[in-house]
Amino acid sequence: MCNCYSSFFRKLSGDTLRDSTDAVSERTPDCNYYRNLWWDKGELNSKAEWDKVTLPYKLAVGVTLEEYERRVEEFNIHGCWEWTEGDVMIYEWPSEPHEICIGAITEELMDACRPVKRTMAQICSLGSTRTRASGSGKEADDSFRPEKPLVVSPNGSDGHDCPWPNIIVEVAYTETINHVWEKVNTYWLAPNRAHDAIIVKIDPVPAGERPSRMRAWHYCVSDRVTRNLFPARNSFEFGLQPPLLVQPGACIIDIQLGCLYHDLDPSIQIPRNTLPDPITLDFFYVQQAIVKMFRGRE
Repeated sequence: MCNCYSSFFRKLSGDTLRDSTDAVSERTPDCNYYRNLWWDKGELNSKAEWDKVTLPYKLAVGVTLEEYERRVEEFNIHGCWEWTEGDVMIYEWPSEPHEICIGAITEELMDACRPVKRTMAQICSLGSTRTRASGSGKEADDSFRPEKPLVVSPNGSDGHDCPWPNIIVEVAYTETINHVWEKVNTYWLAPNRAHDAIIVKIDPVPAGERPSRMRAWHYCVSDRVTRNLFPARNSFEFGLQPPLLVQPGACIIDIQLGCLYHDLDPSIQIPRNTLPDPITLDFFYVQQAIVKMFRGRE
């Protein structure tokens, strides 16, 4: 999850500019210096003119995965950057709708699993834990799994023996839907990785305005047609402004317990007598979370 939303706008205000930065700007007429500040120091700056950048944008080249991961942790940049074979790319800007949506989906799933909280069958949110595979380093916006046994190295999500999450969530705001689909189909749902993926695309609007449309898809490896082809198990779209607001139960994603508990540690039983099968995520409440946070700003 990209947790740099608040710092994004604070730093864009220009309050963090230093005298030395202004001196360099007089000698550097373009925006490259200021754009490099995000990679070099974790600073987003108005003089970088990020509003004129078309995504994806190549932020750095010739970077080791270890250096990329160090800076992601140091600057708390999750869900915005991706690393592939030495290149660091920007696919998503920090934004309020993006963060609200992720938080609301996470809350829905964790609420659905509350009856098994603090039991052996507890489902844990891994957040945007970084993963390594196929020459790439990626973080989902959120991810979930129960207790699972270690896997054979180097097939783990950490490039060693850590098990992969069972459910991943990807929310796209400035990120293109084509990039999200490619990432889910070729990375997250590749064999022996995640089991289900939820994708949400929110159509971007000018800063401060309430988004008007949102679409969602649910993919499951059980529906695989070919290695990289999955039909959506479910999909829907709805508005975020009247009169297009949906009602409870109109837009839901069902997650089978067998998917949620895929590859569960063999010493633990799937809690079929405790949780409903399937677990239902009602996107009416995701919609309402966004609507409430923008109320009064229409």
